[in-house]
Amino acid sequence: MCGIAGWAVRQDGRPREEPGIAESMARTMACRGPDEQGVRTGRHVTLVHTRMAVIDLAGGRQPMAADDSEDPAATLTYCGEIYNFRELRTELTGRGHRFRTRSDTEVVLRAYLEWGERCVERLEGMFAFAVWDARDRTLFLARDRFGIKPLYYAQTRDGLVFGSEPKTLLAHPEVRPAVDLDGLRVLFSMARAPGESVYRDIRDLPPGHTLVFGPGGEISLRRYWQLEAQPHEHDLEHTIGTVRELLESSVARELVSDVPLSVMLSGGLDSSTVAALAARALATEGAGPVRTTTVTYSGYSDNFQPDLVRSAPDSPYARAVAEHIGAEHLEIELTTADLIDPVARRTVLRAQDVPAPFGDMDTSTYQAFAGVHRYSKVALTGESADEIFGGYSWVHIPDLAYEQQFPWVAFEQWHPGTREGLGQGLLSPAFKSRLDMGAYYAERYAQAMAHIPRLPGESDEERRAREICHLHLTHWLPRLLERNDRLSMISGLEVRVPFCDHRLVQYAYNIPWEMKTYDGREKSLLRAAARDLLPEKVLDRPKAPFPVSQDATYTKALHQELAEVLADPASPVLPMLDLEAARAVVSRDGGADVQDWLHRMNIEMVLQVNSWLLDLGDDLEL
Repeated sequence: MCGIAGWAVRQDGRPREEPGIAESMARTMACRGPDEQGVRTGRHVTLVHTRMAVIDLAGGRQPMAADDSEDPAATLTYCGEIYNFRELRTELTGRGHRFRTRSDTEVVLRAYLEWGERCVERLEGMFAFAVWDARDRTLFLARDRFGIKPLYYAQTRDGLVFGSEPKTLLAHPEVRPAVDLDGLRVLFSMARAPGESVYRDIRDLPPGHTLVFGPGGEISLRRYWQLEAQPHEHDLEHTIGTVRELLESSVARELVSDVPLSVMLSGGLDSSTVAALAARALATEGAGPVRTTTVTYSGYSDNFQPDLVRSAPDSPYARAVAEHIGAEHLEIELTTADLIDPVARRTVLRAQDVPAPFGDMDTSTYQAFAGVHRYSKVALTGESADEIFGGYSWVHIPDLAYEQQFPWVAFEQWHPGTREGLGQGLLSPAFKSRLDMGAYYAERYAQAMAHIPRLPGESDEERRAREICHLHLTHWLPRLLERNDRLSMISGLEVRVPFCDHRLVQYAYNIPWEMKTYDGREKSLLRAAARDLLPEKVLDRPKAPFPVSQDATYTKALHQELAEVLADPASPVLPMLDLEAARAVVSRDGGADVQDWLHRMNIEMVLQVNSWLLDLGDDLEL
């Protein structure tokens, strides 16, 4: 996995060839490419690359040029993994292309030379890349179908700047970290629209899109892939078999690596299925055993208390799966001190560029990834199974599922800890009125609903299930994928998501809801597809999200940090807060909400916003 960046100027624009800019942009992506970096500069373009070598360790250096001439036909800077690169290489070789490396990077470059902008339609995997086409002096940007790999861009006076992360663009002197009220709405949103960014002048290239920057400075966006509504013609048995086949294919393809690889195993249905299929695929190749890793907290299993969405700790289930499939299993145990560690918390905030309310879940995810990196350079996860197979609790609560808004936002407003919005419980009424998140969500929901493909004649239940699946994939999943990308990259780990195989997602999107829940439970279909792979107790385990700390010491530490923010009149977050409510939280010694992680998110968000505003300085424009 890698980091990409660069800029292009229109043909009549003023070239920027200062090497210091490229070096500054590369430094922001050092964690994304710790193995090596490269810069290629022309009169109207500069391409930057930082590399984490995973396939063809010696031959995949970038930026990669199509030939050895002084002005090659095309030059590529690329981040990602193309899982069908071997098949494409064979096809391209048959069309006369000659390859100098074994890397998927060169396959992407040759695919562009052969098929131009439509090459993305043939790529299967996760990717973000830029190609400078010297033949027509255009810059071509592309991003994978689900946005697994990030790509941002900003227009400047003379051209366009792009990079893997906002901080990378902000290292360019013509891109400023300006944030206005619209940006703050995006910041506090749990349903950000594709393309939106917290920073006013930076755009997120939407998943499944390409962008062309022309020689005259013109910009054109094109969507090359989207979900399609199609009749489902298979019976239950055939459907279960097809889901299994698609999963087997996806997992097997994503095991290709020239460096150590593992599976992040929670002991839930999703990651356990990936781990079991990986174990079988490796055994078939005469490799293995599969490596698995689980994160837990010190004393968590012994002192666990059920909450709204977690009925049991992960570790016992993960151990059962690891033993069942013969895995080489590792438990990464974190302490409360690890979660409170200011360096770790600061690292997480800087990695993600903007605040998030998830607190110890983000910190523990980062530290778990860092722990895995000591043993593996690549990890597979079970992310996105809930989105395509209907795993979230709000999908199964009719009052929430049928409410005319994003169902997870309805869930927030239903729970006392997040009734004001996730992480918004300590904002002042005046500031919340200015944000007007209700109007923001209503507008984004209407926009999202207008783009959902449907089938005529569907029942109300089937239509709503299809809508919710699409909303999850376009407005919920991207946030989770971005979070995983940033926190894994800062740890030097490449994370892969087999459930995001577009063939599987397209197939599952059209499976009727009554078939997805044929036995009355969530993810019935996936459970059936994995029936012969896993222990019975894992198959019957209800969905549980990533664990959170239940140690009262952690909540008390947050209270103390909030007290320090409130006591400092220079704290930039103060004008946003309901100071009376915030002081009331500080005055409680934990109380009944010590283990209520949803209430706790209000504090987490205030603390992160304060640190972020200190970094922004005078660039916040309200």
